[in-house]
Amino acid sequence: MTKSASARINLTALQHNFTVVRQQTAGSKVLAVIKANAYGHGMVPVAKALTDADALGVARTEEAVLLRESGIEKRLLLLEGVTERAEFEPVLQHHLDVVVHCDDQLQMLDTARLGDSVRIWLKIDTGMNRLGIAPEFVSAVLDRLASNKRVLQPVILMTHLADSGSRDATMTNDQIAVFRACTADHDGPRSIANSGGIFGWPDAASDWARPGIALFGASPFNGGRGSELGLRPVMTLTTRLIAVKIIPAGGGVGYGGTWVADKPTRIGIAAIGYGDGYIRTLTTGTPVLVNGTRARIVGRNSMDMVCVDLSDVVDASIGDPIVLWGEGLPVDEVAEHADTIPHELLCAVASRVEREYVSDN
Repeated sequence: MTKSASARINLTALQHNFTVVRQQTAGSKVLAVIKANAYGHGMVPVAKALTDADALGVARTEEAVLLRESGIEKRLLLLEGVTERAEFEPVLQHHLDVVVHCDDQLQMLDTARLGDSVRIWLKIDTGMNRLGIAPEFVSAVLDRLASNKRVLQPVILMTHLADSGSRDATMTNDQIAVFRACTADHDGPRSIANSGGIFGWPDAASDWARPGIALFGASPFNGGRGSELGLRPVMTLTTRLIAVKIIPAGGGVGYGGTWVADKPTRIGIAAIGYGDGYIRTLTTGTPVLVNGTRARIVGRNSMDMVCVDLSDVVDASIGDPIVLWGEGLPVDEVAEHADTIPHELLCAVASRVEREYVSDN
């Protein structure tokens, strides 16, 4: 059988990271954000492992339904809310919390025939200009929600930080100030901090924290490393060498021959590519570990293969293991070589990559 890519998911590391977050947010409840298949890690196994979370957050109704059908009974929040009135049926059936962020959703809520009460989180746009009602309408919207007898009171008030990945971002301070000002006269729990807010902005502390990327061991900060925050990598993406060959001086490697050997060079072919989610912008210079030794990708990724310069790994041979990121090689560092963020790399790992769930025991 061909040696193909696999992702080892360390649930002990996940639980460790949750503990770090919990310690950082002492006094707050923690809503663990596990949307997008838990950032590529597998939503159901991750949900089952996060036993100490106060609630879980997903983006879409189908994600929440999958969790319920898989036996997850923990409180669940739909972070994007509903997109049509009919979605209130699964919301009530599965006892979901719902974000409301626009007038259309308020109208759906007003006209839906709700057979039971629903918990609403009101999202306020304090400067990200994506989802959320404008601060000047908070009072009117809360009055409207209070008049709906099927809306549980008090409504939870939330916002989302747009630039908390930058430790010196004045925008984050401005957003926190706007949020506090427009909610000052209203009762109800608050939720401000995402992963960046949790670790970088004490003023973002509130009743609910909403960690995402930090749970999976990556830093929320630009240029940061998860280890600097006491976090451990949860996913280790691996594959193996399926060929080793010598490229003559002047020989090009891969599609378009974008990398050319300046001397005879030993090259390894690894069984992973953009078909596995190892995105095409991870190109020449991207680090990997071969037998625990640092090497680098050369040339363009193919759908199923990448080429690795084995000049510094003299004993490498067919079948040897390669770490693309994870233990020993932070996904934060790899992401920088693709001019992206670790979130994208983790979420991109394809379904054909087998997930193996392990613990330190």
